[in-house]
Amino acid sequence: MYMTGFADEAGASLDIQTRVTKELGWHDIESRNVQVDDFPVGWIHDISDAAFDRLAGKLEAAGVRINCFGSAIGNWSQKIDEPFDRSLAEVRRSIPRMQKLGTRLVRIMSFAVRDGEDQMEAERFKRVREIQRMFADAGLTALHENCMNYGGMGWQFTLKLLENVPGLKLVYDTGNPVASADRSKPKPYPKQSSWEFYEHVREHVAYIHIKDGIWDKTANKAIFTYPGEGHGDIPKIIKDLFSRGYDGGFSIEPHLGTVFHDPNSQHSLDATEIYVAYGRRMMKIINNIRTELRLPPYR
Repeated sequence: MYMTGFADEAGASLDIQTRVTKELGWHDIESRNVQVDDFPVGWIHDISDAAFDRLAGKLEAAGVRINCFGSAIGNWSQKIDEPFDRSLAEVRRSIPRMQKLGTRLVRIMSFAVRDGEDQMEAERFKRVREIQRMFADAGLTALHENCMNYGGMGWQFTLKLLENVPGLKLVYDTGNPVASADRSKPKPYPKQSSWEFYEHVREHVAYIHIKDGIWDKTANKAIFTYPGEGHGDIPKIIKDLFSRGYDGGFSIEPHLGTVFHDPNSQHSLDATEIYVAYGRRMMKIINNIRTELRLPPYR
């Protein structure tokens, strides 16, 4: 197993991202948004070629790897009734960059949820099949995340997506169900159970995002917490993973200092301090479970 994380939650600067990664004793970053020196900030698949070349050189010098592209491909900002061109362009830009960095994994989604009952399933499945095929043909692995997308509407939708996209694997996010409507049930949609979702899709999970929180009914929003303090069922899920022989990555996405898709989010503590503290707490949870299961500790 290995530890990694969305280090842009510690700061957009690549220098900050590599610093907090090394402070935790880790060697990997799941890259999403990044700023390299004086180049503009952007998604790793969207920054200029010059910025990307600089990024590759700085990562090599720092001894830090990009284990996964946390891409925007098919995410909540992309509507299924809009042209497919943007997604295809992001895939085409990602592939050579992943190959240059030796990155094998890329996070994808299944496009934004539509209002009403018609989710245009046939078009979604067609697009995700093409995205998955393009990466697979390049020797890379596309992982679908249960986020604000079709597959994130409930475990039944993820399973239907998997049935229609042969070879697709999952990255399971422990915290997303806490704030997500379970659209398999009648209105008003209840929130999902993280454990229930995981239990139904775990055979297809190849990677884990660690996020935790509670749903505040009064405020009508998610309140994010440190790992193990919310309703993400993190210890229970991790214990089950290890019991089943899981040896993949755990990627932290704290959402305490900043929420990537919420520009108004803020926290009183420094984002780098939060990121490091979150990572250390996560390692403690993991090692406590590994000790309980008589597995060697993660170092």
